[in-house]
Amino acid sequence: MIASVRGQVLAVRLDSAVVEVGGVGMFVLAAPATLAGLRVGQEALLHTTLVVREDSLTLFGFADADEKEVFEIVQTASGVGPKMALAMLAVHRPDGIRAAVASEDHAALVRVPGIGKKTAQRICLELGDRLGPPSGSIAPAASPSGGDARKDRVVEALVGLGYPLKQAGDVVEVVLDDDLDVPGVLRAALRHLSGR
Repeated sequence: MIASVRGQVLAVRLDSAVVEVGGVGMFVLAAPATLAGLRVGQEALLHTTLVVREDSLTLFGFADADEKEVFEIVQTASGVGPKMALAMLAVHRPDGIRAAVASEDHAALVRVPGIGKKTAQRICLELGDRLGPPSGSIAPAASPSGGDARKDRVVEALVGLGYPLKQAGDVVEVVLDDDLDVPGVLRAALRHLSGR
């Protein structure tokens, strides 16, 4: 098991990064908030989980151990795989997921692409108190943008990439579309900012 990787960031993409470890470029899938904290050419430490399948080895990276723990626990719910767990972290912070599960806030979970009402109910039922209580005061539904968590996550990612908060907010307002998930909105915002 690869528990963490530390090294120079060689590339940052919309849903992944490449970190050089001992001369080997490690391809790591990650949520937008984690990727927003990475800078090409700088050293980074990512907490990681290696997911082994018959036909693939996939490394998932996280900014901190708490994100990694939540990622691993939510996958114990039936029907939740690593991609859905990562999507949950793209929309909600770990405490947001904890609060949603603890309060059975199905609406907050349904905001995650790929999660419907029945899946949200099953996640709450199966995880129960296994995630533990939220450590902070962040509630998943307390979104300053009128309830659209996608906007908050994309604005946060753009600010992390160095764009001013107001510019990031204005661009996301322009490109926000009901058909797009968080990575889709982020891609559209970056295209808009680059003039393409």
